[in-house]
Amino acid sequence: MTTRARSFDAAAASYAAHRPSYPPALFDAVESLTGRPLSGARVADVGAGTGIATTLLRERGAEVLAVEPGGGMAAEFRRTHPGIPIVRGDGDRLPLATGSVDLLTYAQAWHWTDPARSVPEARRVLRPGGALAIWWNDADTTVPWIAEQEERLRVFFEVKGETYRTLPEGLGGFTSRSVTWSRRISLDDHLANLASHSAFLVLGEARTREYFAGERELLARLFPDGTVEEQYVVSLSVAVV
Repeated sequence: MTTRARSFDAAAASYAAHRPSYPPALFDAVESLTGRPLSGARVADVGAGTGIATTLLRERGAEVLAVEPGGGMAAEFRRTHPGIPIVRGDGDRLPLATGSVDLLTYAQAWHWTDPARSVPEARRVLRPGGALAIWWNDADTTVPWIAEQEERLRVFFEVKGETYRTLPEGLGGFTSRSVTWSRRISLDDHLANLASHSAFLVLGEARTREYFAGERELLARLFPDGTVEEQYVVSLSVAVV
């Protein structure tokens, strides 16, 4: 797991350029489930990566601090967002003072933590009445071509149905909400987005090139104009502690 988590460092620029963002409705849902506006809230965005979620939290008026363990990702963050503070660290050892934040966010990042450590750390750094918000941005498999692509990925990587995206215990229970959204991008960008995922980053160049040659051929027939509409479901869960 550590190898995959650190694989993003060598591909930080591609990650920043091609990964999807998040819709405004997600942050509306965060405010609704936490019971407070983001404006003026002290927020720590953990596993911030290149700052996709961090910048959107700041645009909503949050006083946000990024926490990122990877050197390459942190360097890309600093290059593109010089006005946002960032510290090195991870959810298992948060470099934050006790009771210092109103909201702790994990965008696509909770599964890289050890809940035996990250749950007590979340409790420690949150103020009374603060909240932990965890979300994942997943391809919407109700769309037929996306379901077919996801099945090809499962077969290629020999995934047998296991999942590591589970919510932790010991936080008093989560309230969840789903937000569906989409974006239109070029076929090249769609494939680059896929290639930025850790499973491909640790796979090796030869097998990655083999997979994407076949995938490009299939999708070029589906999208002859070269434009792909990716549809996503953001799964948000919030625990107020």
